[in-house]
Amino acid sequence: MRVAVDTKKCCGSGNCVMNAPEVFQADEVTGLVKLVTPEPAAKHWDEVRTAADECPTGAITLIGA
Repeated sequence: MRVAVDTKKCCGSGNCVMNAPEVFQADEVTGLVKLVTPEPAAKHWDEVRTAADECPTGAITLIGA
């Protein structure tokens, strides 16, 4: 699975960081999502799916999920 984020859609809710901190971080300046692991290990896939599902703006896209 690959992950992509659209920072233009991000509202900074932090759901992604709470659900999958190994994959997402909040930018220290803007508070918006920052993708740190674009191809997460399989052990993190459930958390990444939850993060994408709970993103209020749909800023997270899963490719090959």
